[in-house]
Amino acid sequence: MRVRERLGISERGQELVTRAMEAGLVVILLLGLYRGNVGVVVNSAIALAVTFLPAMLERDYDIPMDAGLTLWITTAVFLHALGTIGPYRDPTLWWWDHVTHALSSSLVAAIGYATTRALDEHTDDVYFPPRFTFVFILLFVVAFGVVWEVIEFGVGGLATILGSDKILTQFGLEDTMKDLLFDTVGGVVVAVWGAAYLSDVVGALTDRMDGESPGAE
Repeated sequence: MRVRERLGISERGQELVTRAMEAGLVVILLLGLYRGNVGVVVNSAIALAVTFLPAMLERDYDIPMDAGLTLWITTAVFLHALGTIGPYRDPTLWWWDHVTHALSSSLVAAIGYATTRALDEHTDDVYFPPRFTFVFILLFVVAFGVVWEVIEFGVGGLATILGSDKILTQFGLEDTMKDLLFDTVGGVVVAVWGAAYLSDVVGALTDRMDGESPGAE
């Protein structure tokens, strides 16, 4: 089932929202350059680059990326980039970091889910029971989250030593534990509802593993 059918928003509407957020990323990038803020520039530039991935995956690898999936990816990177210009440090927006972690981790979970299901369908030698898949996705997301927190700590420490702007910022142990908690939330969402949103992607990955083109008759 395509994402747009679940969201109840027209494909054109989702595309317009996606384009608006891409334009917003350009504005954030320019704002970072104007302020001379390396962290804002790097995060917004990477986020902008990520928004081109769906089109590349569909064009070069025949992975179906409908408007809803593209909107999902763009929303995650846009909210993260937007957070770097203020919301992450605004105490009244304490929930912003939690939302971005849940969204980002859901993308990581989606990658893990789609790959696992494709492997399961590709060969009879591999079988992943639903309960195992659920646990695997959660462990995959948490493991990625731990690695990300270590990277944040290392990058932040290096920036302090060099006296430069922090590209990534860690706000203490409590914040790290909350980040991992909301990473898990994103993983649970995909583990429970991944089949409804990612069936086309799983099918395309399976076809590629079988040596077939998803678009072939």
